Amino acid sequence: MLLPPTALLLLLLRLLLLLLTALGSPAPGAKAGALEEFEEDLSDLDLDMAPRRVPRQVKAILAKESKPHIQELSIKTTIISRYAFTAVSCTMLNRHSAAAEGVFQFQVPAAAYVSNFTMIIGGRVYQSEVTPKEKKVKQDKGSDGKPKNREAGSASSETEMEVFQMGASIPGRNRAIFLLTYEELLQRRLGRYEHVTSLRPLQLVSRLSLDITVVDHAPILLLEVLPLRNGKSNTGAYSALVPAKPELPVTTAIKHNKNVCRVTFSPNIVQQAKITTNGNLGDFVLRYDVEREMGIGDIQVLNGHFVHYFAPKDLPVVPKNVVFVIDTSASMLGTKIRQTKDALFTILRDLRPDDHFNFISFSNRIKVWQPERLVPVTPLSVRDAKKFIYTLVPTGGTNIDDAIRTGSSLLRDYLSGPDVSQNSVSLIIFLTDGRPTVGEVQSPAILGNTRAAVQEKFCIFTIGIGNDVDYRLLERMALENCGMMRRIREEADARAMLKGFYDEIGTPLLSDIRINYTEDSVEYVTQHLFTNYFNGSEIVIAGKLTNRSAESLHVQVTASNSDKSIILETDVPLRRRQVETERHVKVAVAAMSPSAGAGAKAPGLGAAQGPEVASPLGSNGSAVEDFVERLWGFLSVKEGLRSRLRSQTSREREAHVQQATNLSMAYHFLTPLTSLVVERPQVLANGTMAPAPTTAPKAPDDAALPANELPDEAEEDVPPSVPGKKPGSQSSSLSNAIGGVQRRTAKKSLTITKTSADGDPHFVVEFPLSKLTVCFNINGEPGHVLRLVADHTHSGVTVNGKLIGAPAPPGSHKHQRTYFSTITIVADRPKRAYIEVTPKKVILDGRDRLVLPCDSTAAIESGALSVAIVGKSNVTVTIGGTISFVILLHRYKNPAPYQRDHLGFYISNSKGLSHHSHGLLGQFLYEEVGLAKMVDRIQTTPVLKVKRRSVPVVRKTRRIYSGTQSVDCWFAKNNAAKLIDGRYEDYVVSHMFDTGHWPVNGTNGA
Repeated sequence: MLLPPTALLLLLLRLLLLLLTALGSPAPGAKAGALEEFEEDLSDLDLDMAPRRVPRQVKAILAKESKPHIQELSIKTTIISRYAFTAVSCTMLNRHSAAAEGVFQFQVPAAAYVSNFTMIIGGRVYQSEVTPKEKKVKQDKGSDGKPKNREAGSASSETEMEVFQMGASIPGRNRAIFLLTYEELLQRRLGRYEHVTSLRPLQLVSRLSLDITVVDHAPILLLEVLPLRNGKSNTGAYSALVPAKPELPVTTAIKHNKNVCRVTFSPNIVQQAKITTNGNLGDFVLRYDVEREMGIGDIQVLNGHFVHYFAPKDLPVVPKNVVFVIDTSASMLGTKIRQTKDALFTILRDLRPDDHFNFISFSNRIKVWQPERLVPVTPLSVRDAKKFIYTLVPTGGTNIDDAIRTGSSLLRDYLSGPDVSQNSVSLIIFLTDGRPTVGEVQSPAILGNTRAAVQEKFCIFTIGIGNDVDYRLLERMALENCGMMRRIREEADARAMLKGFYDEIGTPLLSDIRINYTEDSVEYVTQHLFTNYFNGSEIVIAGKLTNRSAESLHVQVTASNSDKSIILETDVPLRRRQVETERHVKVAVAAMSPSAGAGAKAPGLGAAQGPEVASPLGSNGSAVEDFVERLWGFLSVKEGLRSRLRSQTSREREAHVQQATNLSMAYHFLTPLTSLVVERPQVLANGTMAPAPTTAPKAPDDAALPANELPDEAEEDVPPSVPGKKPGSQSSSLSNAIGGVQRRTAKKSLTITKTSADGDPHFVVEFPLSKLTVCFNINGEPGHVLRLVADHTHSGVTVNGKLIGAPAPPGSHKHQRTYFSTITIVADRPKRAYIEVTPKKVILDGRDRLVLPCDSTAAIESGALSVAIVGKSNVTVTIGGTISFVILLHRYKNPAPYQRDHLGFYISNSKGLSHHSHGLLGQFLYEEVGLAKMVDRIQTTPVLKVKRRSVPVVRKTRRIYSGTQSVDCWFAKNNAAKLIDGRYEDYVVSHMFDTGHWPVNGTNGA
């Protein structure tokens, strides 16, 4: 029986459908269902747009992703007076049920220092710590000596950027947040500052945002954003001139007024895909300059430190004597020699009529263009030089030693002759692409021969091309001979970079620059002697002020110009500069705050746009508020590293290494002398997080405490550590009850007053009613126990502190220092209890006896007593809700002989203490004082009126809260004689739990 044609056709279609289904081809509507299912997955990626608006090409890329997806990459930079703070926040999502390795990778400028790295995975915080780099020793492969489950952040070196990379296992269906901060001082080259942000997440990002705020004391000029710079062939700061109005990267917005500018860049995932689908967007480049006035430059003062920017303009050019020493060994064959020749042809056109020059080429042999002389710049000499350059042919090996000695001898002989111009600048520009292979090949010998040949008469500037260069040799050669070194990548445009480097040093304006400050008014000043100053650059000096209350600082700049000596002098008003610096610091802090990215208005700008970035620099911008000090630390570390390279003996080198290491640790900088170590999370085989330990991992006993902070507000059973926590802190959530004591997370933070005893010990007393702050020192004896607060009869509270001794640092006028090693708080009501605090532990003896480490964060309540510990930071003790004390923990990782772990004591709330309170601090809680003047025949002296006593005082500035705040106070000398009741001996008690009464009769006179 034959079927009708229509029925036959339907049967064939059904058979075809069954065949396709058997072969795995989707049934009709299956593709649509898969698309709908993936669009549901897209919603997990938290895109900035509806999934249906995402093009199929982008969906296909996202669907193929096997590694964790970057949901958000937020980069927030604040540049305050050319010092840049950058905070990077990266959120990764593991969409799969199994655990997956998430690799955070970010390119950091090579001149910058990483200052913090934090991971938040599975709701737990993994905080990095900076440790001294271990000396390399031979050991078996695989035995790296590192603790299990700890890993150091790696940095692979490139020319201008270094890659910071850290991997961690992310549990299934979970997120990880990586937080990175770094700092750098922008260098001025060719009349511009350049800030570069690498945008290379290596995948499309759901939400990408870059937010750069520039705040400067001087008006901001010539601000421009370049097109995204990509590829290894880019020339960095020496790129060709961009058009007058370059095309901005898509979504870039610029808000600019006189002293503040803000630049944002936030392409959505589709806009990223139009630039590139591999996530390698390129470098976001911001360039600008600031307005300058003639004179000694711009000096800024903040919290006892100063920074001096010196970049004179409109000066006549100093003639130069330059010898070009060019590598023509066989390895230069091809592109290298062609680009080098092109650059030299261009440089020849830029030589000035007053300059003198010569060329030397070297391989196995040394060839001098004009033997035994330097020639003046004339059309004829330039033409002949071009012929010499044109005939250069690469061949043979690399004789670096003979080439440098020949060039040095040539230049040295010319300088001793009669034709040399007065005040001219002399230099050698040395270029090579390889290591020494002919003649002397040992670096120490080459460096020694170079020093002997140069004799400190001129500078050597070195340039390395490619990957087979002994850059350490070139760097030391330049540093030991007042020059600079530049690297040029193998694939880079050598012509543009050579020409750009010459442009940097081709226009000297000053030589022999010396910058001096008032003697005995400053200390620890960074480099202040400079051989040359080149047009378009900048000299930056930083230091500490020895007397913060001084009215002015005398600055003198001496230098030589083309035909004369220059002397610039002025008196800098320190108080006015402090106020001006504080004003634009406030603008920078406002720009860094999370609300600044969510519609808040920073001073000087309209509504800010862009997503919020949780800044690991501190919730209150504390790093920015101390930017001058951090800039000083940054420059001091750089200087120590340079001095290390210049060292001639192992003892000298070790001294510089130790100094630079200590500074790196103090400011939490990842430098060539330190490592950044972070504990990694443990993930079980089923893809879930390993259970959290009941206490935080114990830190080394000498763990650093770079900063202190009060307990944050937190919910129950949530770790109180947040992205804004200071470096070096760890936390754990404790919620188990032991006996009658309840452990909980820390509660709302308390406000600390200035009334305190901290440091050596330095006492500060705030008199709110009198609106005065008074300070004094107590020179106690090690082992003495001092009564700080005595109110045992009325409120039942007594506070005692035990002193520990330490040798004074070198150069100190004291023979020894004393610090509080233990603080004991005795509370006699409603039941007797006491709390003993040391830098390492807290003992609470109330209903139950508890011993708690200071390394972990927790809150404990026992009757009327409560104790809140912020790990490695501080301890807050509250009694009856009306009395609160805060004890700061000061701990050192690698203490110097004169450093001791110690405590600082602050009174936070004294409402519950009676008017009869006494002790070194307690006696002032309800007192009023007055300020008067005592006039005699010689001078007028300020005096405090305290309890009908007249106390001579002087104005001083004190740092409190671990140096985060400064306090202006009236200082009483002589161990607080006449200020305190009685004498020092009256406050020394027999033991830590002594609650005896204060002596009835004092000994002070009126």
